[in-house]
Amino acid sequence: MRFTKSRPTGVALLALFLCWTTVVNASNGFDVSRMDTSIQPCQNFYLYANGNWLKQNPVPPAYALWGSFNILDDRNRNIVHDLLKSAAQKMGAPKGSAEQLIGDYYSACMDEARIEAAGVKPLEKDFAEIEKVKDVKDVQKLIGMLHAKGVSGVFGFGPSPDLRNSSQIIGGLRQGGLSLPNKDYYTKDDAKSKETREKFVQHITNMFKLLGDDEAKASANAQTVMAIQMRLANASKSLVELRNPEANYNKIKVTELQAMTPDFDWTAYLAERKAPTFSEINVGQPDFFREVNKMLTQVSVADWKTYFRWQLVNSAAGLLPSKFADENFDFYSRYLAGQKEQQPRWRRCSAATDGALGDAVGQAYVKKAFPPEAKAHMNKLIDNLFAAYKERLQKLDWMSETTKQQALTKLSTIKRKVGYPDKWRDYKEFSINRASYIQNVRNTASAEITRNLNKIGKPVDKTEWGMTPPTVNAYYNALFNEIAFPAGILQPPFFDPEADDAINYGAIGAVIGHEITHGFDDQGSKFDAEGNLKNWWTPEDRKKFEEKTQCVIDQFNGFKVAEGLFQNGKLVLGEATADLGGLMISYDAFQKSMQGVKPAKIDGFTPEQRFFLGFAQVWATNARPEQERVQTLGAPHPLPRFRANGTLSNIPVFAEAFSCKAGDPMVKDNGCKVW
Repeated sequence: MRFTKSRPTGVALLALFLCWTTVVNASNGFDVSRMDTSIQPCQNFYLYANGNWLKQNPVPPAYALWGSFNILDDRNRNIVHDLLKSAAQKMGAPKGSAEQLIGDYYSACMDEARIEAAGVKPLEKDFAEIEKVKDVKDVQKLIGMLHAKGVSGVFGFGPSPDLRNSSQIIGGLRQGGLSLPNKDYYTKDDAKSKETREKFVQHITNMFKLLGDDEAKASANAQTVMAIQMRLANASKSLVELRNPEANYNKIKVTELQAMTPDFDWTAYLAERKAPTFSEINVGQPDFFREVNKMLTQVSVADWKTYFRWQLVNSAAGLLPSKFADENFDFYSRYLAGQKEQQPRWRRCSAATDGALGDAVGQAYVKKAFPPEAKAHMNKLIDNLFAAYKERLQKLDWMSETTKQQALTKLSTIKRKVGYPDKWRDYKEFSINRASYIQNVRNTASAEITRNLNKIGKPVDKTEWGMTPPTVNAYYNALFNEIAFPAGILQPPFFDPEADDAINYGAIGAVIGHEITHGFDDQGSKFDAEGNLKNWWTPEDRKKFEEKTQCVIDQFNGFKVAEGLFQNGKLVLGEATADLGGLMISYDAFQKSMQGVKPAKIDGFTPEQRFFLGFAQVWATNARPEQERVQTLGAPHPLPRFRANGTLSNIPVFAEAFSCKAGDPMVKDNGCKVW
């Protein structure tokens, strides 16, 4: 969780937690041997579709979860690894070329001996800057300096499309400064949350000891960090509250911001950040910044210095010698997520290189893994899903014609991105060599931060992607009103032009439908066809919509994860709505694709049954209890078993396909139906 990048406002992802597995036989699009036919499909379809696979595939030590969703990621990571090894072995590539950049970045990451020898020396200048802080003015300057280098602390500042004028980029302020996943980890009073806070304080203590503090000083410093973060957490909004775009849109003049927080010199901060001049800014959470304003003078300068020493070492822990990386892993991965051992270094370095230089890696990846005909086939599927969605909207019986026309207009203007960018980005501003991995990371972070800040005041570039080409995921961006499918997910078993149509529609078809439906979930439905935060509903229709989504909230609130831990229906509402709407739209499109001619059974299953099996087998996942807790408390995605069974239990045509009856666990009384 700690390494997951913050999701931009208005962007909905298909999946947050990914996993690795071996490739299964996909000749028919799904593997019958994965099924446990001793379980009745109307009792627990998830186990019926995946039971044998789940029994035979426990979570390996280097993973927090293990599932079929990332069949592709395993394959993609190996492809990327081969490309990076090849680039690393070629010395003397032209400076600034994709080959030089990815080869040097990967090589420096893999050079453990040099990393060990350097110790914390790469951070010494920053520690010295922290030590020089004498007063509140210096504290504010330090915040700006560290932010410019990619070190988080107190709050976040950066560019963002104006939610009510999405064609323009403005500056935005948001709550931040925490090291645990979210507010709830600091404020919940159950035994596990209290234990987590104790473990966290001990982890901070251990890190300060690694920096050279004695036991007493390290322990005291850890308590100081925790006290500051507790104040920040108490002033923060919850994840559910952050889902409300209206409440998090508070555009004001910079002069008004200065009046609201008189003890923070925003002119000096923005100068330290070298931000372009602008007059208006969105303050995502005003009450949080009012509290920060109080803290500036109420927290001692010495305590601020301690806090920033922690923020600095915490931000770099995975880049430092093994004693730091191991301590970081022990808390964030072993304790929080249940992972038993670290991923091999080549995997970590491959992922890091892709994350830093996605277009440079992506160019080589798509040449190897994504032929032009795959893109054409995918576009045809998307066309079919849009046609089915349009038909379903036109037939809605609960929506007025006034709102329906607005919905149809929005649907017709949803743009698509398939595979990879039309124009590859260059990285001429990046300085990368083989001498220092941590310096490469910091150089790329600083260059990227500067590049992004320079967007403020300029028109939005809607050609940019939010994911790298090898990524096995997909997203909807409400501010661009677009759906995007990286090449990484457009591979078997999600998408295979040679596979049974039923499986393609159950797998990638449901993904396409899922992303389109995000345009009409509880968040996306608040943005219009141009990507602006604007109400296009009649009051009566909005009320009916909220009544329908309340059904989804109530259903997921009832899913028990562990003793005393349930899914949060309000948190997962968008994803659960997208799963439900997306699968139904894909089913409609699949039915239309058959043109009245029903294909023969395969392995004894009708086309409709294969469609639902294809959907359910995508979500086969074993996960450690710790990981399920992290996801339940911090992710907008339900756990995979609930995504499968919860979605299917609402769908009458699923019940019909498997002859399920009222009263069966897979048939929900008064099933939820939104779109």
